[in-house]
Amino acid sequence: QSLLTVVEQRDHFLVRDTHFDGDVVIGGLFPLHFSPVSSPLTYKTKPPPNSYNYSRALRWMHTMSFAIKEINKRNDFLSNITLGFHIRDSCDDIPVSLKATLVSSVIIGDAGSGVSMALLRSLGSFHIPLVSYFASCSCLSNQKEFPTFMRTMPSDAFQIRALIQLVRYFGWTWVGVIGVESDYARFAIQLFLQESMHYGVCAAYTNFYPVELNQHALDELLDVIQVFAQKLLLNHKNLVQRRNITGLQWIASEAWATAKSLWEKSGKLLQGTLGFAIQRAAVIPGLHQHLTSLSPLSIHKTAFLDEFWEETFKCRLNDSINTHYHGEDTYHDRKMCKGTEKFDDVYSPYFDVTQLRVSYNVYKAVYLVAHSLQDMSDCKDGKGPFQNGSCANPKNFKPWELLHYMKRTNFSVLGKEVNFDQNGDPIAYYDLMNWQQMSDGSLSLVKVGFYDASLPSGQNLVINDSMIQWPNFALQALQSVCSESCPPGFRVARRKGEPICCYDCIPCAEGEISNATDSLECSPCSEDTWPNAARDLCIPKSVEFLSYYDALGILLCTTSVLGACMSFFVVIVFFKYKDTPIVRANNMELSFLLLVFLAICFLVGLLFIGEPSDWLCLIKFPAFGISFALCISCLLAKTSVVLMAFRARLPGSNVMKWFGPKQQRASVLLGTAVQVFVCLSWLLTAPPHANYNTNYHSSTIIIECVTGSEVGFWCVLGYIGFLACMCLLMAFLARKLPDNFNEAKFITFSMLIFFAVWITFIPVYMSTVGKFTVAVHVFAILASTLGLLLCIFAPKCYILLLRPDKNCKKKSLQK
Repeated sequence: QSLLTVVEQRDHFLVRDTHFDGDVVIGGLFPLHFSPVSSPLTYKTKPPPNSYNYSRALRWMHTMSFAIKEINKRNDFLSNITLGFHIRDSCDDIPVSLKATLVSSVIIGDAGSGVSMALLRSLGSFHIPLVSYFASCSCLSNQKEFPTFMRTMPSDAFQIRALIQLVRYFGWTWVGVIGVESDYARFAIQLFLQESMHYGVCAAYTNFYPVELNQHALDELLDVIQVFAQKLLLNHKNLVQRRNITGLQWIASEAWATAKSLWEKSGKLLQGTLGFAIQRAAVIPGLHQHLTSLSPLSIHKTAFLDEFWEETFKCRLNDSINTHYHGEDTYHDRKMCKGTEKFDDVYSPYFDVTQLRVSYNVYKAVYLVAHSLQDMSDCKDGKGPFQNGSCANPKNFKPWELLHYMKRTNFSVLGKEVNFDQNGDPIAYYDLMNWQQMSDGSLSLVKVGFYDASLPSGQNLVINDSMIQWPNFALQALQSVCSESCPPGFRVARRKGEPICCYDCIPCAEGEISNATDSLECSPCSEDTWPNAARDLCIPKSVEFLSYYDALGILLCTTSVLGACMSFFVVIVFFKYKDTPIVRANNMELSFLLLVFLAICFLVGLLFIGEPSDWLCLIKFPAFGISFALCISCLLAKTSVVLMAFRARLPGSNVMKWFGPKQQRASVLLGTAVQVFVCLSWLLTAPPHANYNTNYHSSTIIIECVTGSEVGFWCVLGYIGFLACMCLLMAFLARKLPDNFNEAKFITFSMLIFFAVWITFIPVYMSTVGKFTVAVHVFAILASTLGLLLCIFAPKCYILLLRPDKNCKKKSLQK
């Protein structure tokens, strides 16, 4: 076994790689350098030197070599196989990376998605597996296009879901999106915008800045941010002055969520930033010792460490080849390295093992290959996965055979399970990091939550709000919305031509509610419920009917009972004085019947009070019609008797034989029978019934008796009017007949009152609603009944009780 460092001149920069022999050689690609983006070469000036990305990438590289050496030392794992490596500085360059892949059966790399895609397309026919530790583009999950690709870095599709859940968690639905001008950034941002629409998150603006950020591009970017900031911080304009844009909540992608170098350049601008970082390994046992086991004597024996030494201590070594990286003029100005330099005196990201994230991915990638080889070694002939149950030789296999095992391998490393889905992507896990400013002004990256894609949907994101330090040390999260949330009782009305986050809040229509924030639609209440004042809850509708407990109901009920009592009182009085002339002269039998029927009319009013029901509705209308028909028929009989009695005094007249007591009773029954027939016809065709009416007041249920047939109701009322007209006519004809006890004029007056009440009743009855309609009906019954009682019997009671001297036959014969 041997360790070799090879240096190759390519174009205007150097390409270096390192080998370590083994039974199985694993390729590695790490971007220690990358060519800066600049204007096209003019060939008139010397091209700029390569940019330096050394310390972090060197740590990743040595993590790979550490993991391979760690596996080779184990006796319980791949005991018969020795792993080797061929690690190359990819320079983030496709041709350089492609050359390295052709000498390996499996590649760990590259860091960039673009380089990885180019390698996969070029190596498709060779079926060489490529395991990336940092390429996150979701486009690489397409197994039809990239069937040989796997990675230990979660796909951006998971990161985008995590970012969307984060902004939704804090109610940030109006966000600005900034990205570098590249295919990768455009693809990721486009995916974010598409997914965010499903969660009600909108982009206030999207801005792409060039990789080589010039002053013009920077001004444009700051203009956009400043306009956005002024809208969000309208009440805090002092925070946005002279382009010192502070007070904004920055959300970082994993690409820079842990980039501490930005803190020194941004000042307080990024204080309070939240961002997702790939999962961190608490510790990789032995790695720190491996990284720090450096000495001036070992740098020429260990690949790539000479440049690291020079960059760390800003000196140059003898026979150095690094002028191609840094520029000859600058490099030769450096002092010579003494060899006594100590790493304790300087800081370098190479030694920083507190944030082992990408390094952890490299470590897992090595173990993915190792476990796949172990599974290949454990294969039994005849039970293998290939043709005729054959197995592959773990020391001499084809790349696609290793890929078969890699796709099916799940393993545990450092106590944590490592699983892959059908696309070769690991199950995503991100740490939610918060950029917190310490008392001395330094940056502290604090984990305040995590996103775990293996948890049930809706529970993937876990955040400890109390640990978060907000921008400008605010006590709570900033608000970032295009439109304020619509509270319950309102619905969202989209603004035409604007993003879905921009809307107006419209109150729910009458009879509808919304009981959630930002409801898209209002829900109608059921027939027996109605919205409350806030229109966020359906409450039972109020029920209206003329109740015995209403003041109006109590008054009418009392009047009905008193009227009936008055009628019975007159009955008692008449019974007591039944032998007196005034009682005997006015057809005593019909008078008693009339008083009883008047009492019934008073009591019929009680049937209209209380909660209506079907049986009550069936009773009260016929009872009203028949009782009044009895009363008017009695009055008609009394009036006819008076008129005929005086006509019978004429010589030769025998008309009274047709108006005896039997005929009088028969006339009353006949007049009532017609009304009974009308009521029966009504009840048999379209009977009255109880109805729950919501047409007049949507918030009130009016329980009422509907007539069923308007014709039937008005026929009943019309027949009563017909009898009253006949009675008025007869009474009018008999008004001037002699006899002090003549009732004709009192009946005439009572009929006039009766007509006045019921003629007035019709328009009022038609114009009122609910319990007031019933009250008008009851009032008309009571008023007309009381008018009949008082007009006909009050004068007689006056004579019987107060003027008994007029209660004699002599007085009755006086004109």
